[in-house]
Amino acid sequence: MTDRTGEGEPAGWDLRECAALIDELTVLRESMLESESRLVPPRAGADGSHSAVNLAHYLAMRRFDMRRLQERLARIGLSSLGRAESHVLANVDKVLGLLHVLAGRPWHPHTADEPAGLGRGRALAEAHAQALFGPAAAGRSVRIMVTLPSQAADDDALVEGMVESGMDIARINCAHDHPQRWAAMAARIWRASRRTGRPVRILMDLAGPKLRTGPIPACAPVVRVKPVRDDHGRVQAPARLGVRPPGCSKPVPQADVHVSVGAAWLGQLREGDTVECTDARGARRRFRVRHAGQAGALLECRHTTYLVEGASLTRVHATDGDARTAVGDVPERAGRLRLQRGDALRLKRSGEGRPARAGKGCARNGGSRPAEIACTLPQVFDQVRPGERIWFDDGRIGGVIRTASSKALDIEITDVREGGDDLLADKGINLPDSRLDLPALTDKDLADLAVVAMHADLVGLSFAQSAADVTSLRRRLEELGAAHLGVLLKIETRRGFEHLPELLFAAMECRAAGVMIARGDLAVECGYERLAEVQEEILWACEAAHMPVVWATQVLETLARTGRPSRAEITDAAMGVRAECVMLNKGPFVTDAIRTLDGILRRMQTHQAKKRPLLRALKSWKPPRAVGPEGRHLSSPSTASP
Repeated sequence: MTDRTGEGEPAGWDLRECAALIDELTVLRESMLESESRLVPPRAGADGSHSAVNLAHYLAMRRFDMRRLQERLARIGLSSLGRAESHVLANVDKVLGLLHVLAGRPWHPHTADEPAGLGRGRALAEAHAQALFGPAAAGRSVRIMVTLPSQAADDDALVEGMVESGMDIARINCAHDHPQRWAAMAARIWRASRRTGRPVRILMDLAGPKLRTGPIPACAPVVRVKPVRDDHGRVQAPARLGVRPPGCSKPVPQADVHVSVGAAWLGQLREGDTVECTDARGARRRFRVRHAGQAGALLECRHTTYLVEGASLTRVHATDGDARTAVGDVPERAGRLRLQRGDALRLKRSGEGRPARAGKGCARNGGSRPAEIACTLPQVFDQVRPGERIWFDDGRIGGVIRTASSKALDIEITDVREGGDDLLADKGINLPDSRLDLPALTDKDLADLAVVAMHADLVGLSFAQSAADVTSLRRRLEELGAAHLGVLLKIETRRGFEHLPELLFAAMECRAAGVMIARGDLAVECGYERLAEVQEEILWACEAAHMPVVWATQVLETLARTGRPSRAEITDAAMGVRAECVMLNKGPFVTDAIRTLDGILRRMQTHQAKKRPLLRALKSWKPPRAVGPEGRHLSSPSTASP
């Protein structure tokens, strides 16, 4: 590379191209410095200042379309700036220095960080992750966060199993349960942490101004127990009903559903007995007792059976004790509104939901009254307009607002599964086209913060949308003497995504801060087709700010719910290695999901660091043997037998 031609110029380099690249990068560098002076207040020497400066540089660089410049830099073997997020100016200066050398021009380092920008950026990112999340588990660089179910307030074994399986951060969702339950969950986390010797931090997630559907009266209590059938309707496994004493919550092994029966009647059941009943539809059904004991019994039937409160179960050929018992503890079914494409739905300020019915009214098609449901934040009614979209339940049901007033919104259902779908109470509502002006901290959040300050290590700011939201939270924490708590900004609205840079700058004022990519709400707000792009941009901006990220929503959800993962979600979980933390949601098989995620992250961290692929030696394939004349395989030193 240093050979010279007869004219004294470096061999093989286009000096005009090098000069043009120097000019373009110099303009880029100047725009970065201008962005720094405009966006970053002087705070020399602080880690936060360095991160703020780097973020300002990154934002300036991304105002340009860099693709052609990247191709030209790569063509001569230089960094294309494609992995410069954590050390933007230092990377540009390194490339400028090399271009000066190639062009035969003098160069003096422009920044003290130039030789070590990459290392410093990574060190800051890791220090900020440690400050927020605590240390990572041995052998795994990415933390695992898990949403606690309600039963974590009562079940030490459940909590300890989650900690032992690899949970690093326990998330308590303040949108559910109440302060006494949250305190009980926190106490069990601390005990489990001490018993297992694994440090676990607690995130308490504020509910925020979440739009949700209001209450719907419960349906009549009924349980359905049904057999498993093949495609031809043949029974492959019987329906399994668990019966247990009144008030008992211990599950009967293998049972699909549970009801209570009289304790004396239960004590007289024997394996092989026959039990008969008439179900809610008047159908005669016969069960066989698979196994029985004082704590419960398993009954099997080859037909679908509907049981209501008070239904009678009879022991056939009983010769001792009570032959009959009444079914009890039949759970109420959550109320629901069945919606089809083209249906009308009225979103009202308050009251209970009710299904559509025929009669005089304001709705479509022959004067039927539309289905109705309330909204938890009716103040949004004054901020939406006809023609704007509305989504329910993480985008499962969509519609268009046809009329809007301060009292109600009339909606036409436009997006729903073929055959319709059910809308339940307490489901999220998204208004992606509406410019909503809602405070990030509700009155409930302000009250909950007093509890959070006593029990949490981190607080989650839901629906963060502006720097003012972060400032409001920080001031409230200071008033409570809890300024030491880490702050996690949940990016779950389009407005929050659009204001991400100002949110990051504001969060740098906190002792420790990070970002959660709430992909469920973001997908609805920004469009599913844009989600991949949006989450990439958030990851890039946070890396430039040296801000740790939580990869959240539906990670290994099928595994946590059913015990069997889908192929797609395994790949999605592997992508979580690009963040500092991955969040799992609750489910009956959540400990299995934790262990699976732990294994995935341990393997993937040898292949990927943030967006940077790591070229670990591949062990999957042996080197192919060379083929000699006449097709004979030749041994090489790397493949020959010892």
